[in-house]
Amino acid sequence: MQATQTVDQAGIQAAEYNGKPRRRIHWGNVLTHIILSLGVLVVALPFIWMIVTSLKTYGDSAAFPAGKSLGDLFSVFIPKGLHFENYADAWNAAPFGTYFVNTSIVAVGTTTGVLITSVFAAYAFAKIDFKGSAVLFMLVLSTMMIPHEATYIPNFVIAKNLGWYNTYTGLIVPWIASPFSIFLLRQFFRAIPNEMYEAAQLDGCSRFRFLWQFMVPLSKPALITAGLNSFIASWNSLLWPLIITQTDNMSVLQRGLSEFLNGEHGIEFNLLMAASAFTVLPIVVLYFFAQKQFIAGIATSGLKG
Repeated sequence: MQATQTVDQAGIQAAEYNGKPRRRIHWGNVLTHIILSLGVLVVALPFIWMIVTSLKTYGDSAAFPAGKSLGDLFSVFIPKGLHFENYADAWNAAPFGTYFVNTSIVAVGTTTGVLITSVFAAYAFAKIDFKGSAVLFMLVLSTMMIPHEATYIPNFVIAKNLGWYNTYTGLIVPWIASPFSIFLLRQFFRAIPNEMYEAAQLDGCSRFRFLWQFMVPLSKPALITAGLNSFIASWNSLLWPLIITQTDNMSVLQRGLSEFLNGEHGIEFNLLMAASAFTVLPIVVLYFFAQKQFIAGIATSGLKG
């Protein structure tokens, strides 16, 4: 009996080795991949539409489907020709070179300020036990519930009185403190054991030296996450630059995009999408290189579900 079972098993194994083994279909994984693929399509569709529209003529970009059939939708979506000259026309329609320089200075300056203030504040809340720290931290977090638009008028009055109107200082200084970045870094700092500081203290290490030589290098994923969030928010800022600046030489990219909203024939969708494409390109490239650190910063900072 055992000999017969052994022969049967050997035959099955030989059949599997001689031919392709049968693989089971995990329908749960298939359904998961389908849902994720649909999610990717929904997220990517606006970007695809932006690129496609940027390569159309003005007439084609302003056209809408005459019917409701799938063919009518595809006829509008697919361009009749690739007009790459739209990118040159969009770039020359406004001083985008100046806008890029201004936006880069503001974004880098704001991000640098946010990281410096957040590191000090987060370290104090995470590693220094002082009276009222919990209450003060809750007050800092409560400011996240205040819309930015509600702070524009007092910020403008302060900046105007300090002589910061139409300057880089006025564009940068009001936004160099970020409650979210403080919270993110505090969660990361708390995960670092206190025994490290105690060991460093025995060797004569001060708090400031421990912060910059130990805490900051260990917190690189969280710092990149906080910096990336701050950079994107500053890069996409529109309302505050409109309030605090007056001349074109201090304007930013988002203001340049408004140049295409009042064309001779209405909104110039093709040029607007072309300008939007090269405006969003630096953010895409930046995220492409920092995505691993960004995901690691979120996953290890107490924000995962």
